[in-house]
Amino acid sequence: MNGSLDPAVLQAAVENVRRAGVPGVFAEVCDGDRVWRGAAGVADVDTGRPVTADMRHRVGSVTKTFTAAAVLRQVERGRIGLDTPIGAYLADLVPGARGDAVTVRMLLNHTSGLAEYLPRVYTSLKAFPALADTGPESLDDHRFTRFDPVELIGAGVDAPAVGAPGGAPGLYSNTNYLLLGQLLARVTGTTAERCITRDVIERAGLRDTELPTGPYVATPHSRIYEAWFGMIDPPRDYSVYDMSWVGPAASLISTVADLNRFYGLLLAGEIVGPASLEQMRRTVPVVAQDGRTIDYGLGLHPAEAPGQDTFWGHGGTAWGAGTLALVRADGKRRMAVAVNLQRWNRLDASGRPLPHPIDDALAALHRVALYG
Repeated sequence: MNGSLDPAVLQAAVENVRRAGVPGVFAEVCDGDRVWRGAAGVADVDTGRPVTADMRHRVGSVTKTFTAAAVLRQVERGRIGLDTPIGAYLADLVPGARGDAVTVRMLLNHTSGLAEYLPRVYTSLKAFPALADTGPESLDDHRFTRFDPVELIGAGVDAPAVGAPGGAPGLYSNTNYLLLGQLLARVTGTTAERCITRDVIERAGLRDTELPTGPYVATPHSRIYEAWFGMIDPPRDYSVYDMSWVGPAASLISTVADLNRFYGLLLAGEIVGPASLEQMRRTVPVVAQDGRTIDYGLGLHPAEAPGQDTFWGHGGTAWGAGTLALVRADGKRRMAVAVNLQRWNRLDASGRPLPHPIDDALAALHRVALYG
């Protein structure tokens, strides 16, 4: 039944994800005032310590919604113009004609045409391997490396453009959100992390959410296991990692309860105003990192099944950690799911991920969490 909240069905779906091969999975599903939290599996494969639904977790690109909301808060205060060229604020980082053509909105919805900096970091800075092209050795070499966001932005800005500013489809690029972090710092006189904390995290009353300044996650948390398409076997724990290589694009730590609270308040117009929320939900086609074309707004994207209600939110990954958080358009049905394993699919000869039972089990959990 659409909208039902059956604890036995939800727990069975969580257990199926564990049986499919994920060490630990945890989730919270809300329907109005009713709340279900569940978990299955282990937070540590060596000790058998169980995973629990209250654990802090690296939530990857879910961070982008928080950064986008902070930018919209500054738009509401008149410090940032949504359709103002980024060159008006950061001409030193995006100079010349490109700085005059790329607007703040284009950074938020990934239509700037600015390239992803990560491939150039892989090759020029020797920081991380390309996801499907090389082995994962350098992950260990850079657990404690502190990256300069300006250097990372430069790698993306100096790369050949991937499209014309404002062109469709856009191309998902973390360069956009590192620039938004620098924009927040420039107009507020503080760091992006402090701005997002003050204007979004604290405004939402989130007690277990933070943008880290170091490599550690506060307890309780799970170890998070990276398989790197079967190249790390058994998967290795990367819960201790300096996330400055993605900063305001993907470094957030949170809990499933905090994420449901945040997205519920956001869709209710209590983080940004109704006019700003309307802007956030104006979508354009964007090519995601997995090659699919999705509808993307300003740090938000919709998810819907045929004949079902529309949900809004974001997904994210970090080394070993995966998260998806979605809330129905009316704000009443909310879901946040976290897993402590990533890149479990092995690759075929062409470098494409092969099907894995985890894919189907996780999709089934998402369906029952969203639609009952």
